[in-house]
Amino acid sequence: MEATKALHDAGQSLWIDDITREMLDSGRLAKMIAELSVTGLTSNPTIFEKAIAKGSDYDAAVEKLVRHGHADEAVFFALALEDLTRAADLFLPIYRRTSGVDGFVSLEVSPLLAYDTAATIAQAKELHAKAARPNLFIKIPGTKEGLPAIEESTFAGVPVNVTLLFSTDDYLAAAEAYIRGLERRVAEGLDADVRSVASVFISRWDRAIVEDVPDDLKNKLGIAIGQHAYRAYRQLIASDRWQRLANLGARPQRLLFASTSSKDRRATDTLYIEGLAAPNTVNTMPEDTLRAYADHGTFRGVLEASGGDCDAVLEAHAKAGVDVDALARKLQSDGAKAFVESWQDLLTSIATKSKALV
Repeated sequence: MEATKALHDAGQSLWIDDITREMLDSGRLAKMIAELSVTGLTSNPTIFEKAIAKGSDYDAAVEKLVRHGHADEAVFFALALEDLTRAADLFLPIYRRTSGVDGFVSLEVSPLLAYDTAATIAQAKELHAKAARPNLFIKIPGTKEGLPAIEESTFAGVPVNVTLLFSTDDYLAAAEAYIRGLERRVAEGLDADVRSVASVFISRWDRAIVEDVPDDLKNKLGIAIGQHAYRAYRQLIASDRWQRLANLGARPQRLLFASTSSKDRRATDTLYIEGLAAPNTVNTMPEDTLRAYADHGTFRGVLEASGGDCDAVLEAHAKAGVDVDALARKLQSDGAKAFVESWQDLLTSIATKSKALV
């Protein structure tokens, strides 16, 4: 537990990438907040699908919603909003204590809207209004079509967790959309304080190439990508453009390291937690990874603002035949497809459960 506290005290937020009704009802989430320095939470359709399909915790709620005429997607959002507003209330003291920097939970728009800008904007506004919690992010993918939705949602005052980012270019595009949204608010005389995080996925880089690079490069690309994005993040918030917004009350869109559980058994299960400790950032992880770090992880100090050895590591991968730019595009495309597949699995599970209950 000292490792999680040391990481928290160094300025990085530890968020859990999980949410189930059992976590809430049993008090397990509250205990992680109290004992493991957890200060936020993210969710995704796969987590809900497993809980709905394989358990009975949601049966009564599903039956009630279906009997009231809710379709499958509406059932999911009703269930998710109930869980996430409960979780948001647990984190509300942290949100208030940190003046809105920390203590957030996240709910994503339908992945089926990943390439539909107008529909994404509409659903983001609708979900945020229904939640009625200041510490709930709406997750919007940082695809080409998602970027205008990020800008528009920010302009509308909706806190956004930009997801499905893989490269530094992805991160900077998301940051640009966020900044434009804030600048439009300032131009209209509106409050510039609309919170956001930008989620860069880490472990999928190494999983994609682990069998294609020499042993001395295995499981090193993900951390280098994180370091590279962190350098860009630090440079951005030090820029004159950002400082002008900060003077008007804006707060940084924090960099978030996502997908930080190790996917290769040859790597330590705390690899990405130990390698990506950085002040004023977030690391969101599955419960197993969090508990592994609490049990045997080591706090090894924070990332260098310069990005450390990321340039050398990226160059070594290029020499080994890895086209990082092309791989980033593939990972984002594959990620969007995987989100859609998970979403469809979720809706299928809800439909199956509904038929069994009603």
